[in-house]
Amino acid sequence: MARVLRVTTRNARFQQWEALLTNRTKRQRSGEFLVQGVRPITLAIQHRWDVRCLLYDAAAALSRWARETVASVPTEKVALSPELMHELGGKSETPPELLAVVGLPEDDLRRIPAGPDLLVVVFDRPTSPGNIGTLVRSADAFGASGVVVTGHAADVYDPKTVRASTGSLFAVPVVRARSHRQVVEWATGVRAGGTDVRLLGTDEAGAVHLAACDLTGPAAVVIGNETAGLSAAWRDACDEIVRIPITGSASSLNAATAGSVVLYEAARQRGVGRGV
Repeated sequence: MARVLRVTTRNARFQQWEALLTNRTKRQRSGEFLVQGVRPITLAIQHRWDVRCLLYDAAAALSRWARETVASVPTEKVALSPELMHELGGKSETPPELLAVVGLPEDDLRRIPAGPDLLVVVFDRPTSPGNIGTLVRSADAFGASGVVVTGHAADVYDPKTVRASTGSLFAVPVVRARSHRQVVEWATGVRAGGTDVRLLGTDEAGAVHLAACDLTGPAAVVIGNETAGLSAAWRDACDEIVRIPITGSASSLNAATAGSVVLYEAARQRGVGRGV
């Protein structure tokens, strides 16, 4: 194994890693974020993300998985004191045995593969990192081609998002777009390329019942903000607005839940997936 850097004080390098936990601006400027957990780190490596550094507890007896990961991944290795690992572990009660510093991918809608099976979920101006991560997890589970997060939104690379996605963030293309216009332009280009994608909005007052909506063809499903719902601009841009019927005293569904329901219906209609 290559030479290991040892860090035992809160030096400048450590402070850079620490900032990745809480400072969105510094994540963006450095072009990297911090990842913990067996499944997220494993999927980041498996899907060939840019793992720039592996940090591990210098005093811990590492698990077989951690040892093999440190030995096999060709990147910088840093041994930290248990106290510093605990700080980087965020709210974890025990220090993580391994952390990965991972590079941010490019926000390019062309990362999402077009074709007859295209299924994209667009989350407009979400405020909750947990909701983003949950929707990414559902997109992965139900065979979506990608996730797009538009407008002024919570950070896709916030540690809460990564945790909520349980690693699916690394398996499904997730792209940030400045506004609906960028997505509409992408859809126009996809259509010009021969994939007749439809833009479908979701709203409790939608004219089309979800079960009556044909989701077997290429589609981009738009989920509105948790509080305000779909924007007027998105309503105008969508080809159809669908509704999810609900009963009981609930006034509405959680945004990530609504997106998951639509993704499930698309998977059901397409006959994809496996039992759990």
